[in-house]
Amino acid sequence: MKEINITTRFSIYETTDDLPNDVQNLMNQSIEIRKNAYAPYSNFRVGVAILLDNGKVVLGSNQENAAYPSGLCAERVAIFQAGAIYTEAKILKMAITAASDNNKTESPIPPCGACRQSIAEYEMKQNQPIEIYFMGEIGLIYKSDSLKNLLPFMFDKNAL
Repeated sequence: MKEINITTRFSIYETTDDLPNDVQNLMNQSIEIRKNAYAPYSNFRVGVAILLDNGKVVLGSNQENAAYPSGLCAERVAIFQAGAIYTEAKILKMAITAASDNNKTESPIPPCGACRQSIAEYEMKQNQPIEIYFMGEIGLIYKSDSLKNLLPFMFDKNAL
């Protein structure tokens, strides 16, 4: 038997004030769009701001549905919108924030598994890493230099 050791590395920022200016702007936009989330079932609101290489920012918030599988996470709302509108643009950075209506969300909230897979598709398509910053409502902000930190064994087109 052999073992594989996988190491992931994240940068940690104490507050949004510590972020680089462009990321601080993205995170502020993600906080604002989070307020537009439609989350009557989970009461858990997520906002995302994506910076493209053409300078455009694409926003998304989670959109729930009584038929649970029909809802869509904020990350996929934003990334699919970016892919539909700016087909040739590359995604440089994503800022994600999440908050519960029921209690203070103090821990950084990363993308769920389905969102990680969707982000992986775009990272592979553009052949360039996507910086991902994520936080809760308050507290620390984690930065991943690539989706590969969050999903080291990615399923992609090479497996097909």
